[in-house]
Amino acid sequence: MVLIVADTSALVSLGTVADSSPNPLDLLLDSHIVVVPEQVVGELTETASYDDASGEGTRAVLDRRSAFEVRSVELDETFPLDDGENAAVTLANEIDAVQLLCDEFNRLALVYASLVETRLVTTPTLFTAMVRNDALSPDTAKTFLAEVSDARSWSSNSYVERAKATLRQQRGDG
Repeated sequence: MVLIVADTSALVSLGTVADSSPNPLDLLLDSHIVVVPEQVVGELTETASYDDASGEGTRAVLDRRSAFEVRSVELDETFPLDDGENAAVTLANEIDAVQLLCDEFNRLALVYASLVETRLVTTPTLFTAMVRNDALSPDTAKTFLAEVSDARSWSSNSYVERAKATLRQQRGDG
């Protein structure tokens, strides 16, 4: 199984469609060794108190907490990201994770540049990979992408648009 570190933002994104079938959060947890830093669990716990789609999605993630490993990391206080992203990047580099799942789109270039050997993956990219690996149909992935986009306010996100184009190609729509 592939070792992946997940950030708060991506777990919340997956949690927003966790009541679906198939469940993309379960697909990730069943096909990867998912590791998160303690700071991410703290952010998830805080977000779970919200009375909105993010709070509901986060509660779905926390319900599956036993399916992922939590590790402590020492933060680089000079790193210009919040504690969750800082810890996720640090952990990914420390444990030589194959992938970092992160949806911090406003600072994604900084996250990418901070990774040593780890591949950066976003939730839209994860959905297209699930289609490529026959875990999701293109139509289901497209539906998930629309639901997550609505819940996370990604209406004009270039990563979402690229994933939609990839899904159209995977469906054979050109």
